[in-house]
Amino acid sequence: MKQNLTALSYHLRQHVLDIVMAGKGGHIGGDMSVIDILVTLYFDQMNISPENQDDPNRDLFVLSKGHSVEALYAVLAEKGFFPYEQVLAEFSKFGSKFIGHPNNKLPGIEMNSGSLGHGLPVSIGMALAAKMDNRPTRVYTVMGDGELAEGSVWEGAMAGGHYKLDNLCAVVDRNRLQISGSTEDVMQQDDQCTRWASFGWHAIPVPGNDIPSLHRAFEEAKATKGMPTVIIANTTKGCGSPVMENKANWHHKVPTAEEYAQIMQDLKAREEAALHE
Repeated sequence: MKQNLTALSYHLRQHVLDIVMAGKGGHIGGDMSVIDILVTLYFDQMNISPENQDDPNRDLFVLSKGHSVEALYAVLAEKGFFPYEQVLAEFSKFGSKFIGHPNNKLPGIEMNSGSLGHGLPVSIGMALAAKMDNRPTRVYTVMGDGELAEGSVWEGAMAGGHYKLDNLCAVVDRNRLQISGSTEDVMQQDDQCTRWASFGWHAIPVPGNDIPSLHRAFEEAKATKGMPTVIIANTTKGCGSPVMENKANWHHKVPTAEEYAQIMQDLKAREEAALHE
C-alpha cells in the first residue's frame, strides 16, 4: 500500500460527517463502520477508476447495504468519479442524483441497491457472467450483518458455492448493531464462519476497521481457488468517535452542533495520529 490509507479513512469520515450534516440525514453509524473496507477496496485492491469505468474487464462493486451510501459517495469522490463539493451541495436535495441509496445514474455505481438481500445474488450473476466470458473481472459486494436475516442472501450463498465462484468476494460489515438493536437479539447469527463454510465458501474473520488486516484478507481471497470468499469484517458501528461508537441510536442519527464539533475533533485527532504512526 503506497498511501497511508488509515489516515485517508479518517479524513473521509470527516467528509461523511459533513455530507450527513448538509443533507440533514443519512446512516452515519454504518458509514463509519464500513469506510475502511471501501477505502481498502478502492485504493488498494480493485481495478476500477474513472478512466476504465466502461472497460468490460474492470472489477465490479456492489454496496448491498445501500443505506451507507454517504461513505461510498465520499470514497468515489476521492477516487475522482465526481467532485466532493457536488456531493456536499446536492446530497438529499430535491431532484438530486445523490440520493440516500446508490444510484446507477452516477458514475462509478454499478447498480441501484438498498433493498436488502439483493446485492449478493446480483453479484453472483456478475461473477458467473465474467467466468463464462473468460474475463479477469473480480466482483466484490459489501453486506450489513442485519441484512443477513434476508433469505435471498442464503440462496445467493448456496449458488456461489455451487458455481465455485473464486472471482467473487463478499464482505460482511459485522458491527453487531442494526436499526432495532443488537443483531444477536434480533436474529442470532454466530458463528458466521461456520455458516458460510457450510455453503462452500472460504471464510476469513478479520478486525474490520484495521486496513492492514483487510489488505491481507483481500489478498488471501485472490489466492483462494475453487470457491468464493467471504470476509467477516468485525467492525465498530460509529467507528471514529466515542460519541457514536457501539451505540444503536447512531444508525441514522444526525449530530447536533455540539456533537458535530466533538466528532470532527475526534476524527481529526485520529487522522493526525495515523499520519505519524
